[in-house]
Amino acid sequence: MAALNIVLYEPEIPENTGNIGRTCVATGTRLHLIEPLGFRLTEKAIRRAGMDYWKDLDVTTYMNYEEFLEKNPDAKIYMASTKAPNVYTDVTYEPDCYIMFGKESAGIPEEILVEHPDTAIRIPMKEEIRSLNLANSVSIVLYEALRQTSFEQMQLQGQLRNQSFFFQLSINNNLFII
Repeated sequence: MAALNIVLYEPEIPENTGNIGRTCVATGTRLHLIEPLGFRLTEKAIRRAGMDYWKDLDVTTYMNYEEFLEKNPDAKIYMASTKAPNVYTDVTYEPDCYIMFGKESAGIPEEILVEHPDTAIRIPMKEEIRSLNLANSVSIVLYEALRQTSFEQMQLQGQLRNQSFFFQLSINNNLFII
């Protein structure tokens, strides 16, 4: 089974990366971290945000963007940025694509974005807002990509622990409770 990939370009805030790591574990998504990081992966903050899921995370770190490209030569990369020309819901995500997000303070460098005009995507927001929180942005775009790939191998229905859902069905004016 192909897996989606989230790429964080030089992330700065450990709590964001921890939350993103937890989301990646919950969705079967790989996480790629491009250094330099604004924290150490051993920090309590990243473990606290990722809770006990961090040990289950499929995570790879790279010394820089060039090493990331060398190790993933055929990667289809979507670049999420407030500066991008395309809305994130207007593209078609492949089951094994990479979705890159920039560092919290500056985003993805424009020198990188300009090389990817067709795959540069944005989340619409009001003009006076600079950006959304990184972890929230990852979740928004990742779940759109998952929706487009039919939430493959994900649990689609929840189950109550102490109660049962009842459904009413009407057939020929007869009411049935299921």
